[in-house]
Amino acid sequence: MSTQKPSKGSAIGRTRQARDPHYAREAERYENPLPSRELILDTLAKEGIPVQEETLCQLLHIEADEADSFRRRLRAMEREGQIMRNRKYAILVADKLDLVAGRVEGHPDGFGFLVPDEGGPDMFLSEKEMRKVLHGDRVMARASGVDRRGRPEGAIVEIISRANTRLVGRLHKPHGVAFVAAENRRISQDILIPPGAEMGAKPGQVVTVEIVAQPDKNAQPAGRIVEVLGNYADPGMEIEIALRKHELPYEFSSTVMRFAEKLPDEVRPNDAKGREDLRALPLVTIDGETARDFDDAVHCKREGKGFRLWVAIADVSHYVRPGDALDTASRERGNSVYFPRRVIPMLPEKLSNGLCSLNADVDRLCMVCEMSVDAHGEIGPYRFYAAVMRSQARLTYNRVAAALGLQPQKGEPVPAHLLPHLQDLYALYHVLAKAREKRGAIDFETIETQMLFDAQGKIENIVPTLRNDAHRLIEECMLAANVCASDFLQSRKHPALYRVHQGPTPEKLEALRIFLKQFGLDLTGGETPHAKDYAKLLAKIKGRPDIQLLQTVLLRSLKQAQYSPDNVGHFGLAYEAYTHFTSPIRRYPDLVVHRAINAALAGKSYSPGEWDELGAHCSMTERRADEATRDVESWLKCYYMQDRIGEEFAGSISAVTGFGIFVALDDVYVEGLVHISELGEDYYHFDAARHQLLGERTARRFRLADRVKVKLVRVDLDSSKIDFRLAEDEDGAPRKKKKARN
Repeated sequence: MSTQKPSKGSAIGRTRQARDPHYAREAERYENPLPSRELILDTLAKEGIPVQEETLCQLLHIEADEADSFRRRLRAMEREGQIMRNRKYAILVADKLDLVAGRVEGHPDGFGFLVPDEGGPDMFLSEKEMRKVLHGDRVMARASGVDRRGRPEGAIVEIISRANTRLVGRLHKPHGVAFVAAENRRISQDILIPPGAEMGAKPGQVVTVEIVAQPDKNAQPAGRIVEVLGNYADPGMEIEIALRKHELPYEFSSTVMRFAEKLPDEVRPNDAKGREDLRALPLVTIDGETARDFDDAVHCKREGKGFRLWVAIADVSHYVRPGDALDTASRERGNSVYFPRRVIPMLPEKLSNGLCSLNADVDRLCMVCEMSVDAHGEIGPYRFYAAVMRSQARLTYNRVAAALGLQPQKGEPVPAHLLPHLQDLYALYHVLAKAREKRGAIDFETIETQMLFDAQGKIENIVPTLRNDAHRLIEECMLAANVCASDFLQSRKHPALYRVHQGPTPEKLEALRIFLKQFGLDLTGGETPHAKDYAKLLAKIKGRPDIQLLQTVLLRSLKQAQYSPDNVGHFGLAYEAYTHFTSPIRRYPDLVVHRAINAALAGKSYSPGEWDELGAHCSMTERRADEATRDVESWLKCYYMQDRIGEEFAGSISAVTGFGIFVALDDVYVEGLVHISELGEDYYHFDAARHQLLGERTARRFRLADRVKVKLVRVDLDSSKIDFRLAEDEDGAPRKKKKARN
């Protein structure tokens, strides 16, 4: 065999180019392109029988020095369920076997589902099938019929990859047999712990277990304890559990920390060379009371009938270079995670709270978006450039709101010399807000809460956090800079990671229209409504007693925003293109956008690798962080409510399901379940389109946002669940609060 790599001009290269319809795509990505996946699958299909790897290499003219790369491609195709190997290790096309590749989703009751990679209906996996796998494993399955509910049922044929190597859970030792029950309830199998593998853990303690034997049809999983975290109710244990349950990277390696320590403590003169000097410009940061990492600073001044706005963003890209240890760690994390009383930062503290953070009265490097905004809120000429700045004050939303006369003054007032600049900023906010309204961006008003803790670190109270115009002012400035960033990269034809938000699916749109029809309402826009249609309807229902119900249903009809190199626009914000640029200390996509802007400014191009993969990864880390923080908040709320069993509370129905209603309490901002069996002696039918349960005999209806009064009957700290039942009148009938007429 020749050892020379086939080039485009070689005989092998020309042969591949002629045979492979995707050769051009492969040549764009790789200097020495391998046969595409499509060509590999086509070659296997034409052979019509299982093919040994050596034979396949001959069929595709794989050279000796390409063998390792080709094997890696085959392994990737195996992982993704495109091919599989039989007992003789020959390669088969999965589609030829009528196999479905996908991810296993476990259920706490022992059964599960296969979510197909290629879409389509989920496949039910019986408890017997689930004994072979754990939640998150990737498998190939064959349809084996339908279950009693008419769902397609599957039998697992091949396990592609295992998702779990470590789990967090509680150690149990009944009758001397040790096992760990996973904290993730989707993993219903217990992990056996052999004698001598307990690491001194006591029954009931929270531990991390390393799986040494995966489950199969004949044996349950086994493992060894590698970390003893402590007792379940220890302060902060809920966060330790969430970190491990959701596999959040929470410790920086020694390599990363050494790399960070080598960075300077302050901006050096050489770092500021070639940058515009904005140290005399009265830029200020405006953040929450407890914020410690300051990504952004702003300044505004009137300019004729319009305004000039400076948005200065921490220049993380100057210190975190592509491929270095800091970059690898921050990419893996994807974002900072904010738990109550604890932050898991994307970057080491030396950068996130120090060198990169736009702290007051110190020099900092920044990337600036300087823009003109006219009297109608339209953004005119803008430019991006690297600068050195010096924040003149660390302001908070409440201090700014008080300075602008929006609320009483509490604490230290804003320095007098900054007040005129804040007033200009507030005037700019009004014109940007009007432009937002004209654009038709959707503005859902939701209540956010804050947990207050005692000296022992346990939750003491839950209070609402009220947004004021200072919050909205900064939000509008950040939106303006983000839009400029996407426009700049588009105008330079440079790839980017967009923040995309798609409108409702046809199915959700139809369900929404059916629901709205009950109220004599309609969503305009036909089959392709725009954000403006949603905004128009929200304006129409403002002031109605059922606004919470209607707003909730409107919100649930929309998809979740995500990151993608394919710009499909941002439906909710009514932007044709939108990127995240303003938070590179805590979001990796913003750091990528900074690098792309820097490259475009220099007439170069930047690539982080596969843009699609990066978008999917950053979307995943965002969801992972949301799920982890939700878990922690749910546990803390359970802990807070455990001493209030027997008390009655007023609340609203926050969700309706086939097994009951979830109720959000008014004053304590806690949610729990009223099981369907607690709704009274009747058969209740679930209507998903109308978000309601309807009694067959009594015609009693429980609908999303209905007002109810409930009694707290059970709090389960282990599962973070709260159970209510409807409060009863003296005659024993369930009591609903009276609701104003529509």
